[in-house]
Amino acid sequence: MTNIHGQVFSYNGQVPRIDPGAYVAPGAMIIGDVSIAAKASVWFNCVLRGDLASIEVGEGSNIQDLTTVHIQGSSERGGGRPPRHTKVGRNVTVGHHCVIHGCVIEDDCLIGMNAVVMNAALIGHGSIVGAGAVVLEEVVVPPFSLVVGNPAKVKKTYPPSIIEDVIHVAARSYQARIEAFKNRLKPL
Repeated sequence: MTNIHGQVFSYNGQVPRIDPGAYVAPGAMIIGDVSIAAKASVWFNCVLRGDLASIEVGEGSNIQDLTTVHIQGSSERGGGRPPRHTKVGRNVTVGHHCVIHGCVIEDDCLIGMNAVVMNAALIGHGSIVGAGAVVLEEVVVPPFSLVVGNPAKVKKTYPPSIIEDVIHVAARSYQARIEAFKNRLKPL
């Protein structure tokens, strides 16, 4: 785990798995059953807490500053919902200050700043969740959709070229920053 500057903790015997080609910025907290793939990045003051189920961040994805990624835990009173894992696919950009909770975000998506994606939601491949949108529990967003609002609703659909034209541009921008921050960020 070279060049990892965030705080990494095991929890209940679960140890985070962070690819050496990933980047975890100072102040980020990675706890428990969390997997971060190659070329993925977790930026300043994010919290990824896999205490009751797993969190997966796919290759080339970025989780930007102040974002919280958690899972859906089971009810402490019994009889509640089972734990639900959180999965962020490949080449996903999660903007600043988001909450990603017990959901699945498929490959090649863009989640705008301050968005919330709730338990059991599914964000389809190539979709964009607008800044400030709140995707409620169990909502399924079809592939190549733009969802906006609170509660979030599909505003329009895109052609598959949206992935190369917009989404991969954002993902590649953060992938390119990994080596720069590993080599140039110095504490004072």
